[in-house]
Amino acid sequence: MSKVFVNIGLTLDGYMAPEGMDIAHWDSPEYKHWGARWGELMSWILKQRYFRENLMFAPGGETGPVNDMLRHTMERTGAAIMGKRMFDQGERSWPEEAPFHCPVYVLTHEKREPWVRPGGTTFHFCNDGPAQALAKAMEVAGERDIRISGGADVIQQYLRMDAIDELEIALAPVLFGSGRRLFENLHEPVAKLRVDKVFHTPDATHLRYVRAFDHQPASLHPPTHG
Repeated sequence: MSKVFVNIGLTLDGYMAPEGMDIAHWDSPEYKHWGARWGELMSWILKQRYFRENLMFAPGGETGPVNDMLRHTMERTGAAIMGKRMFDQGERSWPEEAPFHCPVYVLTHEKREPWVRPGGTTFHFCNDGPAQALAKAMEVAGERDIRISGGADVIQQYLRMDAIDELEIALAPVLFGSGRRLFENLHEPVAKLRVDKVFHTPDATHLRYVRAFDHQPASLHPPTHG
């Protein structure tokens, strides 16, 4: 059965994104140079070969457990869900071959025909709410999983729906002080979680939380053989 999961970077003080994050003014002093701050938060992923290849950055990059974990995250994903703000920024910055390689459902009030990209990504624009978007994602994902990509408000909607099975957080040793917090606008009852996996690196501590009633721990990255 498909699982619904979140996989994100987070600061020590709980922010997913810095204040003023918009690709149009990524290096503006008026917006506290958010591009540099976001780069600090996500430095762990920017170094990885799989990420760099998928986003068509410069060649090279690190291999190893974190790189394997990223590859596994993409390979397990059969559909993704994101908000309009995240899509708007990505539409201006993703390469032509968008880095999802699966159907992506965008929560929006805008009516728009599906946007087909090379490499297997098609963006579908959903006007009927998060529950319907999730139902559509589950229908096309098959045996693979559904990733709630963000931003924070979209993840909060699915947390309030108690729809999240796994929460994977790369906790970076960075403080923002302001921006978009992940754990806001929630209400009781909230899902009970347990720690399933912890994986330390100098750039981030990778944490996986799963529903407390799930007693089948999963590996944070695929097992090695040999």
